[in-house]
Amino acid sequence: MKTLSLLVIATLFSASLNCQAQTVEELQKKYTVFNRTISPGAEPGSVHLSDAEGEGHAWLNNTKFTYGTIEVDIKGKDKLQASFVGIAFHGVNDSTFEAVYFRPFNFRSTDPVRKLHAVQYIASPKFGWEKLRNEFPGKYEQPISPAPAPNEWVHARITVDNKNIKVYVNGNTTPSLVVAPLVHTNGILIGLWTDSDGDWNNLKIVKEK
Repeated sequence: MKTLSLLVIATLFSASLNCQAQTVEELQKKYTVFNRTISPGAEPGSVHLSDAEGEGHAWLNNTKFTYGTIEVDIKGKDKLQASFVGIAFHGVNDSTFEAVYFRPFNFRSTDPVRKLHAVQYIASPKFGWEKLRNEFPGKYEQPISPAPAPNEWVHARITVDNKNIKVYVNGNTTPSLVVAPLVHTNGILIGLWTDSDGDWNNLKIVKEK
């Protein structure tokens, strides 16, 4: 019965976020956007965040998230150092949150070092990618195997509890990234995150009871 209830919640929540005929006005009611503009994406039900200088995100309104599972389709691009797309969670405000994001331009890179930097965990503002790479190389960013196509949609399933954050890509049963959270802010905001532009679709959230 509990499993059934969670599935019903996930289905209803997903349906509420993915309308086939979204307008900018409807999206602005669903999301609180920081340092970006939001618009309907090219694919039905998808959301696009524009490019801008620095990081940006779109918090889901009327949604609280602590622990559970996040599923989402994300699309970036194969443009070197110009595509960073993911999900932010445990947000306290626009500068304090955790995030998992992808660098699509590294997915199938022939450079073995770049290939190691495909999926990343950060805890802003104290633990950005540069600090983590310098102080904990290979711990908070990993390659993805099999490597997704960098210009195509990527399906991510992110499980979050108080001990671990795990990232599964494109239905793989082995996580591409497993990390222990670096902070416990008690933040409850969740939303779309980018340091470029990108597209998101089919967002589903199942909250842990």
